[in-house]
Amino acid sequence: MLFFASCCHAGVAPFQYTSGSSVHSKNRVSHKADKSIKSLLHMASLSVATIKKDGELREFYLRKVAEGKNKMSVLNAIRKKLILRMFAVIKENKKYDKNYIYMPA
Repeated sequence: MLFFASCCHAGVAPFQYTSGSSVHSKNRVSHKADKSIKSLLHMASLSVATIKKDGELREFYLRKVAEGKNKMSVLNAIRKKLILRMFAVIKENKKYDKNYIYMPA
């Protein structure tokens, strides 16, 4: 739940505009986000997606764009992935490990 709240605060979580059973538009992110956090995450996702060095998130970006997804939607997904990774690192109090395997207790 904390992850969703942080994604909302950073302006990454999409919301659906509905009234009763009718849907008025596509899912969109809220404009009421913390703009400084959102801009920093946007620049981080842009650098991850556009730098020529191969990486896990760059491969994700290229794969989703090749599937026909909107580039901004894919960048938004990368922003969410970055947020989730930051919170996981902070929660576990460990350095980021690319090859980490989750072992439930």
